[in-house]
Amino acid sequence: MNETTTTPLETIIALRKEKLEKLKENGINPYPAAYEGTHTAAEIQKKYEALAIGESSQDIVSLGARMVSRRDMGKASFADLTDSSGKIQAYFKADFIGADSFKIFKEFADISDFVGVKGTPFRTRSGELSIKVDSWSFLSKALRPLPEKFHGLKDTETRYRQRYLDLISNAEVKDIFVKRSRVISAIRRTLESKGFLEVETPILQPIAGGAAAKPFITQHNALGMELYMRIAPELYLKRLVVGGMEKVFEIGRNFRNEGIDRTHNPEFTMLELYQAFVDYNEMMNLSEQLISAAAAELGAKVEFPFRRAKLFDLIKQYSGLDLNPPFEPGALLKAARSLKIDVPDNTPEKKILDHIFDKTVQPHLNEPCFVTDFPAVFSPLAKTRVDNSAIAERFELFIKGKEIANAYSELNDPQEQRKRFIEQVKDKDKGDDEAQPYDEDFILALEHGLPPTGGLGIGIDRLIMVLGDIDSIREVILFPQMRNT
Repeated sequence: MNETTTTPLETIIALRKEKLEKLKENGINPYPAAYEGTHTAAEIQKKYEALAIGESSQDIVSLGARMVSRRDMGKASFADLTDSSGKIQAYFKADFIGADSFKIFKEFADISDFVGVKGTPFRTRSGELSIKVDSWSFLSKALRPLPEKFHGLKDTETRYRQRYLDLISNAEVKDIFVKRSRVISAIRRTLESKGFLEVETPILQPIAGGAAAKPFITQHNALGMELYMRIAPELYLKRLVVGGMEKVFEIGRNFRNEGIDRTHNPEFTMLELYQAFVDYNEMMNLSEQLISAAAAELGAKVEFPFRRAKLFDLIKQYSGLDLNPPFEPGALLKAARSLKIDVPDNTPEKKILDHIFDKTVQPHLNEPCFVTDFPAVFSPLAKTRVDNSAIAERFELFIKGKEIANAYSELNDPQEQRKRFIEQVKDKDKGDDEAQPYDEDFILALEHGLPPTGGLGIGIDRLIMVLGDIDSIREVILFPQMRNT
């Protein structure tokens, strides 16, 4: 029995298992350990693109690839083979490979199998560059067919849960992740060319510091202690600057136990970097250079320099509200309700300001904009401005209405940092579960001297989204978090 488009999946799997057993009975190994090919599909396409219709090369080429379609015509078959580089057509004929080998191909080879082929390149009468197969072998016998007979996988739930099928079926999806890898490489090269050193800091941390977020909690059995999946590498990276590593960066995963939506995934990739003897103004310059390198890899057009605007000027521009820190008690709550933003009475003031900004300003930030001058009270790890201690030397970068980066002139006064941590603990006691914890070991490091330092964090996933014009973070993370089925 042959597979058809209407054959039930269970029947297809049973048929393929029967074929697998028959191959083994006939001494054919359907799962060899390796295959030595001479070219990729793309290399063959490029090297022999000059062949005219009906013309053959005398060169022998070989490659391993997945069979994604086939057309049988009596004692001959055409098959489309794909590898990571592209596609090439293979021509199987009993006269070339022998009657027995052709019979095995026709009866036992299925779409989605991996095969190795060896033969000579030629161009068919229809103009398609192909391989005239002299010999072939199984490389991996697939027990399940490709989705929808390789006509595309559209169900988003299946695409995210079985990303391997998505990559096989949708070339544009694979292209996103190839470009993502290139963007990360471009960022890394740019930083290394500027003398930055890539480092690794702990993912399991005894204190969940460095950001305002809820952590995931785990248990170290041997040590008998709770640990937290890191929400940010900030405090460890700044310890390295204390130790004399004046330009450091890390590209890695952070974990935040929060909601999932089009711009949030609990596990995400961040670039975080620190540079001694500069402030947040230099971090703006560096942001533009890094995003320029990333945009070049994606072929995205970005206009430089980016706009720079103060947070409360933007709020006034788009809402009419004249808000400036320090705030009177209840002022932010009153302002939110005047904008018909429904927030409970006990909402932390930082979150209230976030709601005001999200509703009134963020939708207008389509073009790249550094939003500067955040309240110092909501920025416990940042220096304050010399001319206004209520304002932090901090910015957030927005592109296409999405927050892409956050940066400070880093607070390096250990006594002031201690006071800030104490205030954060008070906020946590009042119900702010995202307030920073007190970290005495970090204070100890600051007491040994942290030079003036600029720090920058860029969300890699969101950067790929905005530069690639992609509307969901799940499209740029290979295995996004999903609910249990």
